[in-house]
Amino acid sequence: MRVLNQRAVLGLLRRLGAATRPQIAKDTGLSKPTVGQALADLERHGLVRPIGRTTAGPGRSAVVYEPNPVAGYVLGVDIGRERIRAALADLGGSVVARVDERNRSRSAAALVRTVTDLAARTAADAGIALTDVVVKVIGSPGVIDQRSRVVRHAPQLPGWESLGVVDGLESSLGPVVVENDANLAALGEHVYGAARDARVFVCATVGTGVGMGIVVDGELFRGARGAAGEVGFLPYGESSSDVRRGQFEDAASAGSVVARARELGLTARSAREVFSQARSGNATALEVVRVEAERLAFLVAAVAAVIDPELVVLGGGVGSNVDLMLEPLEAALRSMTPLAPRIVAGSLGDGAVLSGAIAMGLEAARELVFEVTL
Repeated sequence: MRVLNQRAVLGLLRRLGAATRPQIAKDTGLSKPTVGQALADLERHGLVRPIGRTTAGPGRSAVVYEPNPVAGYVLGVDIGRERIRAALADLGGSVVARVDERNRSRSAAALVRTVTDLAARTAADAGIALTDVVVKVIGSPGVIDQRSRVVRHAPQLPGWESLGVVDGLESSLGPVVVENDANLAALGEHVYGAARDARVFVCATVGTGVGMGIVVDGELFRGARGAAGEVGFLPYGESSSDVRRGQFEDAASAGSVVARARELGLTARSAREVFSQARSGNATALEVVRVEAERLAFLVAAVAAVIDPELVVLGGGVGSNVDLMLEPLEAALRSMTPLAPRIVAGSLGDGAVLSGAIAMGLEAARELVFEVTL
């Protein structure tokens, strides 16, 4: 019963952020002495701390308590083909360190070493040891097979689909959670970003690859084998005779934007340059944007028919250009289907995957810290 009372008090403080003993007693239905004992136990174990006293209202002032944010830390890592990002957050959700660098790894072993080094540097920047991190969540392209502990369908990362990758990460970092990066982006937008009020939504990330995270009733939907949202494998072609497995990613990713621009005589080294020229009014660039928007309309139409999301969040280096693509995208969508969900840009930018990793890590770490400490 004592542990249940402690859990109830700590849970309320996490929901409210801070509260006094009388407020906690009122909201939990526990007696003031019981709340006082629970607070004393939690403070002794470093899980809550006093932050001051109330000053308003009649009667004696009361001590205000909050969950102790430095009772533990979580690490999030976003592995992309171009960049690797890491962030460290305390249990209050505040990011206390972040490191971002180019991904120069050309083998799985080199990538494991890079991730390990980045994690250690992030912890050092925050002034803590890597062993003080309670939960580590790593976002990766591909489908994570939890039974075989193998990452599948991640051709962007050389050697990443080989046996032993997850084991190698755990050998270097300790226990880790490896999650699909699009799933984490969706979770990030759900907890911190553009989909906070959405019950059923999808988050499509379009950049060097194409992926999608699906949230149903507030929970990530991964499918039977973790492959839900692998929309890059949708059959797609300009005609019925030109449809092959996996072609949608080939047709809509950043590389296809650049290729289309060059076909039309536009000099561009990256999709970012194409969209930049479109914003400047370049007619050829605007035509490339229109074609990309129509291809994304196909994706939205297919997903709307199966999932019926109330919201589609677009992110990634290509997908985030909603300001340019929304009008042609919605026009194409209306010509394809009567099922037209609202489409918005993600609000977290290139931090969406890291935000989702932190959110997932916090949920697990807060419970783990309580169990281990008490």
